[in-house]
Amino acid sequence: MSVITRALLTAVPALTTGFAALVATPASAQTPINYYVAVPAAAPTSTRLITNGTPWRWENAAFVSSKAPQRDVILCAAVAKRVGPLASFTVAGKAYDADALATCNNHAK
Repeated sequence: MSVITRALLTAVPALTTGFAALVATPASAQTPINYYVAVPAAAPTSTRLITNGTPWRWENAAFVSSKAPQRDVILCAAVAKRVGPLASFTVAGKAYDADALATCNNHAK
């Protein structure tokens, strides 16, 4: 067996393993599509919403959005300001506690 053949037999498995690691990204490492979920306390007058350049979709009685560059508290306040008090606000699957939600709702229209 030549030196080149041995080098190729050694390198190919290492390259394919590295490539597989790059391609196979676990779902938990990806940003969820509905990163933010804002549930209004009352039915909104419009289901179209854009806050600080962040578009929101109306889905299952809630405004949902993917991850945005603004801080979570800024987004919550912006939604409450536009649609009124929120019954809940969730970021990456974690709901705001009562105090954080009350602070957010202080900005409600």
